Amino acid sequence: MLSGGIVFILSLLAVAGARSFIVLLAAFTVFFPASGAFVSLTQAELMDAWPDRRPQVMARWDLAGSTGAVAGPLLLIAVLAAGGGWRVAYLVLAALASGAWLGTCLCEPHPVPAAAAGAPGPDAPGADAAFWVRLRAVRGALRDWSTVRWALVAVVADLLVDVLTGFLALYLVDVAHLAPPIAALAIAVRLGAGLAGDAALVFVLDRMADMTVLRASAVAAALLYPGFLLVPGPAAKLVILAVLSATTAPWYPIMQARLYASLPGRSPVAVTLSSAAALAGGLGPLAVGLMAGAFGLSWALAVLVVVPVAVLAGTAAPGRDADPSGSGPGDPPGSDDE
Repeated sequence: MLSGGIVFILSLLAVAGARSFIVLLAAFTVFFPASGAFVSLTQAELMDAWPDRRPQVMARWDLAGSTGAVAGPLLLIAVLAAGGGWRVAYLVLAALASGAWLGTCLCEPHPVPAAAAGAPGPDAPGADAAFWVRLRAVRGALRDWSTVRWALVAVVADLLVDVLTGFLALYLVDVAHLAPPIAALAIAVRLGAGLAGDAALVFVLDRMADMTVLRASAVAAALLYPGFLLVPGPAAKLVILAVLSATTAPWYPIMQARLYASLPGRSPVAVTLSSAAALAGGLGPLAVGLMAGAFGLSWALAVLVVVPVAVLAGTAAPGRDADPSGSGPGDPPGSDDE
């Protein structure tokens, strides 16, 4: 994690100092695995540190990410207003990342039993044996439907979250025929409403079961998204978009917490599967783009109405899930799954 943080910071500095496309491309390429080592393993550490509050901790993690998504454009505005450029913005990010890295150095790692983590014992031959042990752990996880299910549902759910955001401005201008400033406002509304939804989720999960929240949000999204596509006028679209963005906010943190809960004590395996699922999910924008090229963007986005249905079906799939609190398989008596 600490080594990944160093590479993370150096990649930001490389972007800021890049004087050619090759250097810029290399810096962004290195940034991806460095982010996985620094950020994703930090998430795993939090899941191991609070196994009895995984959904609540993931909600706070997602709130931090949404705060960063909103703060990023504001940071760039501030840098530009002060007379700086995009390079200065990346230098500021490198400085902030350095502060986060130093804070990580001050944290005591949460111990995980070697057997539970899938690590080799003290008599293992070495790194090669450790690799094969972890590979077998990943293969074993892939045979567990409760684990695979949450990885797949998260990929599908992202179509109505990040993928929709990527096509939103284009849809509003080219299909809904709204002015570009309105489309820009819609992006701001989506980010702000998502942040509000993440903040609300922190309080909601202290009062309601995570699966109840997830299912309710899927039902609401199944009604809101078609309404967003069909309703005329910019005001109505912006209002529905805001509610939809807040409604889908619980999806990622709850699904990710369930993925970790299905692999108790094996957070590195969860990180591996989550990263692989994210790579597979990168085909989502490509699929939507190809469909838009063949049938038009309105039809391509209309197909996404099946996403909330798929999320709801995923939560109702047969088989028992591990309790996200880490207390064992299934949910405690009296929970919504019972």
